[in-house]
Amino acid sequence: MATQKMLKFVSTPREMPEKRSAQERSEDFNEIYREFAEQKAAEQAGRCSQCGVPYCQTHCPLHNNIPDWLRLTAEGRLEEAYRVSQSTNTFPEICGRICPQDRLCEGNCVIEQSGHGTVTIGAVEKYITDTAWENGWVQPITPKQERAESIGIIGAGPGGQAAADSLRRMGFQVTIYDRYDRAGGLLTYGIPGFKLEKDIVMRRSKLLEDGGVEYVLNCNVGEDISFDAIRGKHDAVLIATGVYKTRDLDIDNADAGGVVRAIDYLTASNKVDFGDDVPDFNDGELNAKGKRVIVIGGGDTAMDCVRTAIRQGAQSVKCLYRRDRANMPGSQREVQNAEEEGVEFVWLSAPGAFAAQGTVDTVRVQTMRLGAPDVSGRQSPELIEGADYDEPAELVIKALGFEPEDLPRLWGVEGLEVTRWGTIKAEFQTHQTSIPGVYAVGDIVRGASLVVWAVRDGREAAEAIADFLIGEARVAAE
Repeated sequence: MATQKMLKFVSTPREMPEKRSAQERSEDFNEIYREFAEQKAAEQAGRCSQCGVPYCQTHCPLHNNIPDWLRLTAEGRLEEAYRVSQSTNTFPEICGRICPQDRLCEGNCVIEQSGHGTVTIGAVEKYITDTAWENGWVQPITPKQERAESIGIIGAGPGGQAAADSLRRMGFQVTIYDRYDRAGGLLTYGIPGFKLEKDIVMRRSKLLEDGGVEYVLNCNVGEDISFDAIRGKHDAVLIATGVYKTRDLDIDNADAGGVVRAIDYLTASNKVDFGDDVPDFNDGELNAKGKRVIVIGGGDTAMDCVRTAIRQGAQSVKCLYRRDRANMPGSQREVQNAEEEGVEFVWLSAPGAFAAQGTVDTVRVQTMRLGAPDVSGRQSPELIEGADYDEPAELVIKALGFEPEDLPRLWGVEGLEVTRWGTIKAEFQTHQTSIPGVYAVGDIVRGASLVVWAVRDGREAAEAIADFLIGEARVAAE
C-alpha cells in the first residue's frame, strides 16, 4: 500500500542508502506520492452516491458529467474518466485547481448536504487530468478536415482559449491576439502560482499552439493593430479581453506611494516567478517583504493578495472588509487558508484616508455596521461615527474588483453597444454583439466572474460562430 510505503519512507530513513542522488530521492518521492494520490482519488470517487439527481452536475456551469467520471475513477478506468471530463471542460486540470468548488459542485454534493462531508470533486478532477498528461493521453488537436474560414480572437484568457479549442476541433483557422507576452490572461498573471502552477497554464497554451492555433502576443489592440484590421483579416471576431480596470477609492491620498492596484501587485509577483526582471518589484514598490501590509477588499483577488504577501515575507498582513465574514464575496475556503497562514481579517472596516509622507505610512480605518439590505438583498454597511482609528502600513493593496475598459473608445469602434456598466452587450446564448460577425464572451460581458463561466461562454460562442459561418453546410453534413 502507498500509505505503508510512505510510513516506511518517513520512519526509517537510515535504512536508505546514504549516497543516493537527489534525482533518485525525487523519483522515490514522486512514486510514493502518485500511489498515495491514486489511492485517495479512488477512495473519494468511490464515496459518490450516484444519486438520481446529481446536484453537483447541475450546479456546475459546464454541467460536467461528474458522477460518470467519479465512477470510472473509482473503478480505476482513469483514461476513460479523463475522456468524459474533457468532453465538457476545456481546462479540467485548471478548474480542478481554482474553481470555488465549495460554492459550486462540492457545496451541492448530496453527501455534503447530509452531513457526511463532500466528495472532493476538484481534487479528483485535478488528479485524473494530471495523470492523463503524464501518460500521454492528452494530444494536440487534429481536425478531421481543415476549413478556410478564419476567426480572430482578442484575448488569450480562458474564454478566448476555450473558444479557440472548440473552433480548431471543427477545422477553422484561429488567431489569438493578446496584450501580454504570454498567453493565459489572468490565469497567467492574475492568479498566484501557489494556487495555479504556471507550467500548467503554459502547457495548455502550447497544446493549442501545437494544434494549429496562432498566437500574436505583445499586441495591444487599438495601438499595435486596429480592431478594423482584425475584422478585415478574419471572417468572424470574438472579443474575450476580460476586465482589467481597477475600481478606485475616493479618499485622501488615494494615489500615494505604496498604495498599489491588486492587478499590478499580482502581475509583478507572477513575472518574478517566471524569472522576469521586474524593476518595480526589485525597488520594493510591489514587494511586501518586511512590510506591514493592508489589503482592502473581500473577494478572491484580495485573498490572492494576502496570501502572496505572506509568502513574500511581509511583517504582518491585514485584510479590511466593510461587511462581515458571512457576507464576503470570496471563497470561505480561501479565507480559512489565509487565516491558517497568518493573515488577520478586520471585518466591518473600511479605509477612510491614507496618511503619507512621500509614501503611505498610516491607514485611517473606519468601523462599520450592517444596516438595511441593498437591492441585491445584502445588508449595506454603515459608518459608525467616532469609531475611527489609525493602522500603520507601508504597503496598501487595493483589491476592490475590476471594471471593463471603454473598448468602443479605445478601439475606435462604432456600433459596438455596451451596457450601462460598460460591459459589451451580447446575446445570451449566441454571444453575438450588435455588430454582425462579432461575438463577445467572459468577463467583458458578465463583469468580473469565474473562470469556469468564461470557459462555458467560449465553448458556446464557438458553436454560434460555426453556425454563422457555415450554418447551412453544417446542417447538411450532420
